[in-house]
Amino acid sequence: MASRPDTDDFLPLFLNDIPLMDVRAPVEFSKGSFPCAENAPLMNDEERHRVGICYKEKGQDRAIELGHQLVGGDIKAQRIEAWKRFIASHPQGYLFCFRGGLRSQLTQQWIRDAGIDYPLVRGGYKALRRFLIDSLAALIASSDFRILSGRTGTGKTRVLQQLPNPVDLEGLANHRGSSFGRQVTPQPSQIDFENRLAVAMLKATHRVGGPIYLEDESRLVGRCALPETLKERMSEAPLMVLEQPMDERVGIIRQDYVETMLADYCARDGEVAGWQNFQDYLLSALDRIRKRLGGERHQQLRNRMVAALEQQQCNGDTGGHDEWIRTLLEEYYDPMYDYQLSQKKGRIVVEGDPTTIVDWANQ
Repeated sequence: MASRPDTDDFLPLFLNDIPLMDVRAPVEFSKGSFPCAENAPLMNDEERHRVGICYKEKGQDRAIELGHQLVGGDIKAQRIEAWKRFIASHPQGYLFCFRGGLRSQLTQQWIRDAGIDYPLVRGGYKALRRFLIDSLAALIASSDFRILSGRTGTGKTRVLQQLPNPVDLEGLANHRGSSFGRQVTPQPSQIDFENRLAVAMLKATHRVGGPIYLEDESRLVGRCALPETLKERMSEAPLMVLEQPMDERVGIIRQDYVETMLADYCARDGEVAGWQNFQDYLLSALDRIRKRLGGERHQQLRNRMVAALEQQQCNGDTGGHDEWIRTLLEEYYDPMYDYQLSQKKGRIVVEGDPTTIVDWANQ
């Protein structure tokens, strides 16, 4: 492998999805890293904890000495093999630690001792994170936004993907943005969400250009919070209102929240556990809005949902879900949406079906 220099040119890393080997401890990685980063730690959490205590009590030299004792012999060989596998799969990548200091330099040296030159990111995680924070702030301030709105079940995310320059906030947050919006896989940490958002905005600006299209979201998408500045810009941006007939909306909800979710749970957990977890998902989502529905209406909807689940389990027919879906849309989500839309009337630039919205955006 030809030798490549270390880098502090961060933009191409993110625009080109360059693989990054994060040699920080797993606990650091879990708090936040980058979309194309994989964790291949120099020290595990326990080793890092012990070295940190030694550093505070006895200084850097003793901490380094302890680190070499803890990560030596077979353990060192295993870590080097993990790095070599990453490098073999990602020869164009880079490695980084927290500040681009001792850990990344030691990793780089051990890899070099094994006969491989592999570059690092100068400044490490801290510099990369600062670059994304600053970039996101600048892009939010300077970008031209268009917001896609519409009642629940109109298929906004499907239409968003057909627009010229979309950034899918729900996709980045791995959540559909409602009580029923949880996905089978967990949401990213807040830091991971912010990093994903910054990278998506950089790509939208540098690769496509023009207005950035976003779906109308509240401040929280699940537990991921939009930057206040972005929410403010979104609240002022031109609004496109997607419209769909009720039957179409009921079908979209059934497909996304019943059929697809059951398939996802079964793929993850197996048929028996997957079915049970899918039932729990639907019922708990309805229970979370019990107070807003009122006790009597909630119980009626829950009874219908339970009956639909029993029918689905018995013969695979998902049509029984249509009744509670339609009632929930008409009596809960639509009145709430209509009130919110009444506050935004002056911003509407186009209303219509998916073809109308896509054609308008492409003009």
